[in-house]
Amino acid sequence: MKRTTVRVRLTLLYGGLFFLAGAVLLTVMYLLVKQNLDTRLGGNAMVRIAGVVPAQSPAPGSLGVASRQVQLAGGQTVDVGDLQAAIVKQQSTARDQALDALLAQGGIALGVIGIVAAGFGWLMAERALRPVHEITAAARRVARAASADRGLHERIGLTGPRDEIKELADTFDEMLERLDRSFDGQRRFVANASHELRTPLAINRALAEVTLTRPGVGPDAQQLAESVLQVNARNERLIDGLLTLAASENELADRVPVDLRVVAEHVLAGTPTGEISCDSRELLGAPVLGDPVLLERLTQNLVDNAVRHNRPGGWMSVATRVEPGWAVLTVTNSGRPVAPYELDMVFEPFRRLGGDRVRSDRGLG
Repeated sequence: MKRTTVRVRLTLLYGGLFFLAGAVLLTVMYLLVKQNLDTRLGGNAMVRIAGVVPAQSPAPGSLGVASRQVQLAGGQTVDVGDLQAAIVKQQSTARDQALDALLAQGGIALGVIGIVAAGFGWLMAERALRPVHEITAAARRVARAASADRGLHERIGLTGPRDEIKELADTFDEMLERLDRSFDGQRRFVANASHELRTPLAINRALAEVTLTRPGVGPDAQQLAESVLQVNARNERLIDGLLTLAASENELADRVPVDLRVVAEHVLAGTPTGEISCDSRELLGAPVLGDPVLLERLTQNLVDNAVRHNRPGGWMSVATRVEPGWAVLTVTNSGRPVAPYELDMVFEPFRRLGGDRVRSDRGLG
């Protein structure tokens, strides 16, 4: 069912109110004109004719009786009663015709003017709703932005009188401004914290490696140094993931031509699959514009997951292709299917299936 827009509803409201007001006005005018005509014409009251002239003069010397007949201008002689009845009938007919003409012509005029008023209402509704359309367009651009914070730089900047719609637009701009500052602060914190943590981790790795290579180190010290190196390597991967996450949520400043097929071949060549058989026969050319490092990291993450989350002796398939407007990378394996209630969690950063976020497995979730 097609929805009715606010513009259509406003136009119908304007037109309906105009027709209602016009109908009330026409009814009042009809009643007033009818009352005025009844007052002036005397309704059906008898018409009084003064100074009746007899049609024939009485003979000399006779008493004579005044005749009730009058002679019209054309010489025709009519009875006074008939003349009165004819005049009353003519007055009543003229009255009824005048009232009917008022209703007919008034109704036609109301219809024509009502259509014109509805057209003006349609135009005025579009003008009144134009700021709402600007707010909707800005919200749509923010929602369809490529990254979470990319669209927060949008502003409505509505100009015009200080009314309710202007206040709504200004409030929306203020909300976007606060969200933009919040995302910028979060991104800077992640980037700065990740860079700052690299230094102590590098020092820890150097101390542990020196301990392992120093002659005469006891078994306990070697085991401790190896444990420190393992924990340090996991922390380094965590920091790399934070940096990758912070970079992936920023808008790409430089986009270069990259072929996903070449990226996938490079990743497969450097990834040990062990007992997992890999099918790469469907690797087709898939040129895109993007960041080669992020695309390689994305492909590497998918391939590593396909190898890790698989059954012993299983298989995996990597394919690239081009669809209208898209370059597609598909990684499939023989691992267990993801439960429907866990699908949303798969796309959260650092989230692993089963709710375990503290394992030391290699990967960023």
